[in-house]
Formats: sequence, C-alpha cells, structure tokens
Amino acid sequence: MAGIREHGVWKMVGVALAAFVFAFSLVPLYRIACQKVFGVRLEQGPTSAATADAKATPTARWVTVQFDGGVNSKLPWKFAPEQQSMRVQLGRQYQALFFARNVSDHAIVGNAVPSVAPARASGYFSKTECFCFTAQTLAAGESRDMPVRFIVDPALPNGVATITLSYTFFKNDTQTAALAAGAGQAGAVRAAP
Repeated sequence: MAGIREHGVWKMVGVALAAFVFAFSLVPLYRIACQKVFGVRLEQGPTSAATADAKATPTARWVTVQFDGGVNSKLPWKFAPEQQSMRVQLGRQYQALFFARNVSDHAIVGNAVPSVAPARASGYFSKTECFCFTAQTLAAGESRDMPVRFIVDPALPNGVATITLSYTFFKNDTQTAALAAGAGQAGAVRAAP
C-alpha cells in the first residue's frame, strides 16, 4: 500500500512539474508560432546595417504609430504607453516611452511580448532598442519609464498608414522565485537601469 501511495505522489509531482514547464514555455512558443505560422515577427534586435540604410535614405512619407500596453492577469503591475500615438517619418529613428509600476509588496520579474499590427507591417517595423529584449525587474512599489527606439522602413507598403505597437507583460515565475530566494540576482536577472 505504501508503494502505491509513493507512486501516486511521484505522479502528482511529475504532473505539477510538467504543468510548470508548459506554462513557462508558452511565451517562446507564442513567438515561434506567430513567426512561423502567421509570418508575424514579434521582435527584432539591433541591426546596424538596416539602421544605417534607413538613416541614409529617409523619405517624405509619414505614418501614424499607435501604442498600446497591458499586463497578464498574474502580474500585479500597471503598464501603459506615455503617449497614445506618434506621427513618424519613414526611415528615421524615434523613441516612445512606456510607464511601468509594480503595485505589489515584493520584487517581481516580468517579460514583455511585443506585437505589431497590421501583420504586413511587422517586417518593416524595427526596434533598435527595447525593454522587451531582456527581463525587467521592479522592486515593490517601484516605477520606471521604459523606452523603445524604432524605425519604420521606407519600403513599408503604400496601403499602410497606421501601425500599432502593442506590448503585454507577463510574470516570469522562475526568475521571480530565484529573486525571492536570493539566488544570484546579478547573473540570472538583469535589472533595468
């Protein structure tokens, strides 16, 4: 009888561990699915060649970039853009600010997942610097401005006049637990300046 109970406990531990791994892998799976299935590129790191080309050949065409931000229900943060929209000239670099505040009583690590709409504009919207490239740590009650620098490629299709850049912040349970346990904050979690 004791062997059966022990076997049942191990099964429950295995199921709990599998659920944790599955939940933690949802964000990367979402990024991969969007990129491979729908052809939507969610994030792009710095690309010096694209940036240099865009600066060298700006056009007179202008578009409106709208900003949106929110948090997953498990993350006790407030997060929103500081401006709702911005008129930008294609080929020039711009900066937008988002405001984040941890409303909980303990430090939390979060990851932002960006998206660009319409989908056909995502390949022409380049983030050269973004808080979404790394995990962000906010102490209890801490507030921070989070900048994103971007360029809209002059090759953007003519039918696109408005682009929406949206972010959703998710709680990073693993890094938050490591932070709470005091396990190597300097190496595992890079707090934003």
